[in-house]
Amino acid sequence: MNLNERVIPLDPMKLNDKTNKKMKRIFRYILIVTLLSGFTACEDFLEEVPVDNIYSDYIYSSVEGLEVGVNALYNRMRVYNFPAFEGAALQSNAFFYVAHDLGLVRTWHRPYGEGHTPGGFTDTKWVTAYNIIDKANAIISNSRNLEADPAGNLNKQVAQARLIRGELYFDLIRMYGRILLDTIATTPENAFDSVAYVPADPNAVFDLINSDFDFAIENLSYNEGHGRYGQGAARHLRGKSAMWQSDWTEAAAQFDAIINDGTHRLVGLNTVFGQDLTHAEGLYVYTRDELLGSANGGDALAGGGGTWIGSLFTNRAYEISDEIINDVELGGQALGWSFPNDYLQSLYDQDNDLRYTTYYYPTTLYVNNPELPNFGEEISAYPDNYRQYHFSLKKFYDEEKGAFTNDSWKDIIYYRFAETLLLGAEAHWRMDGENSSSPLALDYINRIRRRAFGVDNATYDITEFTLDTYLEESARELAFEKNRWFLLKRIGLLVERQNLYYQYGSSDANVVLEPMAPHMVNMPIPQSQINLMGEGFPQNDGYF
Repeated sequence: MNLNERVIPLDPMKLNDKTNKKMKRIFRYILIVTLLSGFTACEDFLEEVPVDNIYSDYIYSSVEGLEVGVNALYNRMRVYNFPAFEGAALQSNAFFYVAHDLGLVRTWHRPYGEGHTPGGFTDTKWVTAYNIIDKANAIISNSRNLEADPAGNLNKQVAQARLIRGELYFDLIRMYGRILLDTIATTPENAFDSVAYVPADPNAVFDLINSDFDFAIENLSYNEGHGRYGQGAARHLRGKSAMWQSDWTEAAAQFDAIINDGTHRLVGLNTVFGQDLTHAEGLYVYTRDELLGSANGGDALAGGGGTWIGSLFTNRAYEISDEIINDVELGGQALGWSFPNDYLQSLYDQDNDLRYTTYYYPTTLYVNNPELPNFGEEISAYPDNYRQYHFSLKKFYDEEKGAFTNDSWKDIIYYRFAETLLLGAEAHWRMDGENSSSPLALDYINRIRRRAFGVDNATYDITEFTLDTYLEESARELAFEKNRWFLLKRIGLLVERQNLYYQYGSSDANVVLEPMAPHMVNMPIPQSQINLMGEGFPQNDGYF
C-alpha cells in the first residue's frame, strides 16, 4: 500500500454508510477543539470560528504548542498500556502478561476464552492504537510548517511523536499481523477523500517503524527526563524491531550502544521496582500523579487514574481467616485474577536466587492481626483457593497504596536495561551462529545472573548459551513485564510452550492446561472495524 493513500482509523461504532463514517470523524475533531477552547454554544462555535484555525492555534503554531500535543500522546499511551480501573482496556493488557507459558488465570479475563473473538476484548488495542497514531500523524505533518530552532526542541518533539507512532505500529504488526498503514492525519479538508482499506505490506510497515526509530535516535539524548522517551528507549525499540526482521547485526549494535553508553545500567535488586523509579535501569517509566489525576476511575486528566494492574496479580490473603487482616505489606486490597504458574515458580533456585523473594510475595504467611494471641506466628492453615492464596507477583507493589482500594498511583517501569542485556545476549548469540560460547552473549546474560544471586564472581554463571538457558533466564528476570508473549511468538514457540505450561483454574483441584489454537498467534481484528472497512480487508485466519 502506498503511504500517501488515505486510510482513516475507525471508531468502533457501527455506522450505516461512508458519509456517516466521515461525519463521525468530523464530530470527533470538533470535540477535541471544544475541549481545548472551552465549552461554547454549538451554533456560535460553528458559525464564528473555523475548526482548523482553533486547532492549529493551540497545537500547531509553535514548538510549545507541539509539546502540548506530545504530552497528550503520552497521556493516551498510558491509557493504552496501563489504563485506570477495570474493563476491556485492563483485560486487553492483562492478556500479554499472562497468556503464555508463565501464566495462570482463574477468572473472567480468561485470555483464550469467549473474549478472544473478533467481538471481544482484543479490539481495545487496535482502536486505541489507531486513535493515537492519527494524533501523532497530525503533530508530525504540521511540524513541517515550523522553522527549526537552534536548540533542536522542534526535532525533539517530532522525535517523540515519531517514536510513539513507530512503537504503536510495531505493537500492531506483532499483535495482529494484518494491519492498516497510514501516515496522513485526519483533517476537515481530507475527511471526505476516498478511502482504501487494504492490508499493509509488512515490509512497508517495518520501513516506517525503522525510520521513526532512527529519527528518534538521531534527535533524542539519553537524558530527556523522567516519563519521557530518550535515546535509550529509542535504541531499545530499534533493536527489538531488528530482531523481528532477523537483522541480528543491527540489533546487536543498538543494544551494545545502550550498554556501552553507561547512562543506563543495572541497579540494586530492591531498587528495580521500588517506590522511586527515577533510577538508571529504567529506559522508560509511565508516570501517574494523584494530585493531577482523577479519583473516579478515569484517565483523562494529566495525572491519569489509579491503575489496578498490581491488584490483578496479588492474592486476597485477608480472606483466609481473621488471622490475616488487609495490610499494604501484603498488597492491600487485591483482585487475585492471575498469577505466576507452577512452571515459572519451578525455574527459580528458591534458596539462592534473590529474585524469588524480591519479585514475589512470600508464600509463608504469618498472623498479622494484633488482636489475636498468636500474632506473629505462621497461620494455622492454607486454603486450596487461588483467590485467597497463591504465589503472587510483587513487581507492581506500591507501599503508598491504600489498604482498601485497588487504585495505585505509583509510576510503572515499562522498558528497562535488564531486558536490553538479555536481548543483546540473544542478538550476539544469533549473530555468532548460535555459538554456545559466544563471549558477549555469556557476558550480558551473566550480568543478570550475578545481580540475581548477589555475587561478583562466576559461581552462578551460565557457561553455555542455548535457547533453553536463554528462555529460562529471561523468564526469571522479566516474567510478567509484557514481553514474553511477543518473544515466544517471534521465535515460533508461543503455541507449543503455552500448551505445555499455561494453566486455568481456581484451585489445585481444578487447575488444567488450556490449549491455545494455532491461529491465535495473531489477534482477531475487531469485527466492528471489519464491518466498516468492508470486503477489501479480510479477517485474520481462523476467526469468524
